[in-house]
Amino acid sequence: MYNNKKVIVVMPAYKAALTLERTYREIPFDLVDEVILVDDHSPDNTSEVAKALGIKHVIRHDKNKGYGGNQKTCYSKALELGGDIVIMLHPDYQYTPLLLVAMISIIGNDLYPVVFGSRILGKGALKGGMPMYKYIANRFLTLFQNIMLSQKLSEYHTGYRAFSKEVLQAVPFTKCDDDFVFDNEMIAQIFWKGFDIAEVTCPTKYFEEASSINFARSSKYGLGVLRVSLKYRLAKWGIKWDLLQ
Repeated sequence: MYNNKKVIVVMPAYKAALTLERTYREIPFDLVDEVILVDDHSPDNTSEVAKALGIKHVIRHDKNKGYGGNQKTCYSKALELGGDIVIMLHPDYQYTPLLLVAMISIIGNDLYPVVFGSRILGKGALKGGMPMYKYIANRFLTLFQNIMLSQKLSEYHTGYRAFSKEVLQAVPFTKCDDDFVFDNEMIAQIFWKGFDIAEVTCPTKYFEEASSINFARSSKYGLGVLRVSLKYRLAKWGIKWDLLQ
């Protein structure tokens, strides 16, 4: 609880059995009230590890629903449990749970309704081992998105995100894509609804057990990002085009 606001951490998981405990142990439970782990039909024992750690809310999909589909389950469950501040923390230990305190306080003190952990601020991405091709693609896509969305984020592609209840209730996230472009459709909807996004510098770690998509899926994701950004700009110009269609 923070300023009488219920804090819930959601963990979209896929093959996270080897890294989940390290991530979970660093969560500041003096502030975090609930943890939800959604296992997207992992082939390993992610769900069993989560239960052994004492995570109360463990949901296992009966089939793989994709990264976006996993987040839909995460946020829906968090709202069902009455979360006022909801933070997505990947269980692969790529992002440090120690930043939760800062992200919670920004939303809990009503400074911003959304907070992203940015790997680009402070040069954290390259220091943490981000492949150069992904870094270059990140910078190009972010520049294009800032132009199309008239914003100034340092990056749009972080997996470390915190939301107020009001944002999750206002944004139709259940209509977003079930794959990785979900994140960018959600960002477009957040800005479309008039919410602001804060960023905090976030160190990151790339290692064998950390989740990462391959070049082919990265390319598909990049094309999806371009599509969402163009549709947002066309909609701003008055062309009637549903951002989520």
